[in-house]
Amino acid sequence: RGRMWAYTVGFTVLPHVGGFLGWFLSRKEIPAWYEKLKKPSWCPPRRVFPVAWTVLYTGMGYASYLVWNDLGGCSSKAIVPLGLYGAQLALNWAWPPLFFGAHNLNMALIDILLLDGLAVGTACSWYRINRVAALLLLPYLGWLAMATCLTIRIWKDNPEQKPGKSD
Repeated sequence: RGRMWAYTVGFTVLPHVGGFLGWFLSRKEIPAWYEKLKKPSWCPPRRVFPVAWTVLYTGMGYASYLVWNDLGGCSSKAIVPLGLYGAQLALNWAWPPLFFGAHNLNMALIDILLLDGLAVGTACSWYRINRVAALLLLPYLGWLAMATCLTIRIWKDNPEQKPGKSD
């Protein structure tokens, strides 16, 4: 029982590690660069992002534990559902350094579009294994939809920020 508690906590905390690292590495670029970008009126205020990501990472982390547990750990049946999860998590973690750190709107856009596909694939694969886990991903998918639209708008409205574009 004690070991299962540790697995639950480990899986739940894991997404926060990369999310925190991405924020930490690019935090100085937010006031210096991001605040100067043209953003749509519906862009959430900066203070909403850490709260939202804390909730979303906790939900997806716990959901990944449920799937891992239902599949009996790292079995051959877990390769695809947890592989999709790991791949989308890697793309999730890559977005802040691409966007905020490298100021590369093109790569950030490609990243989030690939992330969307993998996140939907993850939810679909999890639905057959554990419906609660799949449902726990719905707020994340909703937030990703907003974040994708926001990335597209920032990409379109700030052409001077795209590599190779100069006036």
